[in-house]
Amino acid sequence: MNLPNKITTVRLCLIPLFIFFFMADFVPYGKLIAAIIFTVACLTDFLDGKIARSRGLVTNLGKFLDPIADKVLVMAGLLLVIACPITPNEGTVIASAVFPSYVGVVAAIIILARELIVSAFRQVAATRNIVLAADMYGKVKAVFQFITLIFYFLYAFVLEEFYVASNETWLMANTILNIIGYVLLGITVVMTIVSGLKYIFDNKQVLKDAK
Repeated sequence: MNLPNKITTVRLCLIPLFIFFFMADFVPYGKLIAAIIFTVACLTDFLDGKIARSRGLVTNLGKFLDPIADKVLVMAGLLLVIACPITPNEGTVIASAVFPSYVGVVAAIIILARELIVSAFRQVAATRNIVLAADMYGKVKAVFQFITLIFYFLYAFVLEEFYVASNETWLMANTILNIIGYVLLGITVVMTIVSGLKYIFDNKQVLKDAK
């Protein structure tokens, strides 16, 4: 197993770690630890690909593991910030980081649908011996997905450790943080849709029947 594949494997191993710390309320600053681990996992996504391309270490194992690690990483993060309840510091409200949760559910469905469609598209291309390279739109989409999830991990940490519902300053701060989260999530969803449509449009020859 070469270095890029080892890095990808590390990313897979980090996934259960940040899930544990995010959900383990008995661990002091668990959500902050989860955010740090998740950030490291995101950075490995860019590191393994760069090393593989620059050193000519692209392998079939890497092509198999890398997209799996990416998708599981993003979907695990989404599920945590959508479904995992948070008890604010004052202890009066229990909610998820993305609130109302249906906003996150819609976003998760769109992101998952895009990934499944593109994966199926690549499978069709592979049966026709067509290699489809990732484009810049897909990379930008990944960056926004990571930034958005890191923000919500940190937001969950702030809510749990410091938020006081009866404090007007915190109420205003929470409103501002919610707006920032909605903007990031909105950009992420738009980039997810645009990148998926562009990827299929640019490679539409894959869907044409062979003559």
